[in-house]
Amino acid sequence: MKIISLVTIICCFSLIFDANAQTEYPPRIDEAKEITYKTVDGTSLNLWIFTPEKHKSTNSAPAIIFFFGGGWNTGSPTQFVKHCEYLSARGMVAIVADYRVKSRHGVPPNVCVSDAKSAIRWVRENASELGVDSNRLAAGGGSAGGHLAAACATLPKFDDVNENKSISSKPNALVLFNPALVLAITDDFEKALNEKIGGLVERMGPKPEDMSPYHNVVGKLPPTIIFHGTGDNTVPFISAELFTKKMHKFGNKCTLVAYQGEPHGFFNYGKSSNAVFIDTVNKMDKFLVSLGYLKAPPKTFIYNN
Repeated sequence: MKIISLVTIICCFSLIFDANAQTEYPPRIDEAKEITYKTVDGTSLNLWIFTPEKHKSTNSAPAIIFFFGGGWNTGSPTQFVKHCEYLSARGMVAIVADYRVKSRHGVPPNVCVSDAKSAIRWVRENASELGVDSNRLAAGGGSAGGHLAAACATLPKFDDVNENKSISSKPNALVLFNPALVLAITDDFEKALNEKIGGLVERMGPKPEDMSPYHNVVGKLPPTIIFHGTGDNTVPFISAELFTKKMHKFGNKCTLVAYQGEPHGFFNYGKSSNAVFIDTVNKMDKFLVSLGYLKAPPKTFIYNN
């Protein structure tokens, strides 16, 4: 079966799609197994786990965990349900994660990072029970959720002090959709963009440099793919360009896929007749195939007799 055919089938799973699903909270995701990975201040934070058909705990499948967007203020894990349905159909264990946000829990973004690291650490710690390969654990997300995935790979701070730090909270690969990657002033930004970032200082909580993946790029970071629209007025496209260039400078593998004129959130299921959703999912698939996380589909050819 061709990849695009499989994506199209996944898109048709729900003929009646709730347009408000991405902001639904608390989420209801009946098709996945719900597990609490962390309880803090009376709040249970959950994962919803999608497994391949006939998956067993004795397997050692690659896995990916997605973090929703919403400016560290709102949002719902349902945002990446369609991505998880697709990837579980392709053989990965695919997970959407909840985390605390300002509107519901009154927390700053560094707490969001802490929860994201906890989620990755929990999956890695429980890999044998989940049938997951702990060395093939990717992280993904959109906007602020993309920041969280990248933050888990780059930021040395904000691990939960109550957890076992000998178990790594760093993902082995990154799949990022219009992610917030530059959260502190940089000489590479024009004055107007630096002024916009300067307004994040109070919102961030800790020092912006400590929260900015771009400012914490080093060598030996996970292979990364970034999907970003050039018409994004929320997270400027140049921020993805700068991050990609810095990743290359340090010898890291990073691919930036640009979508001409597309705005923020262009990749989400249900937009533009799902044309861009399908395209980004296909390219995500090829990236994961290149890492050995997915099997390549059979080669096709056109035969005329």
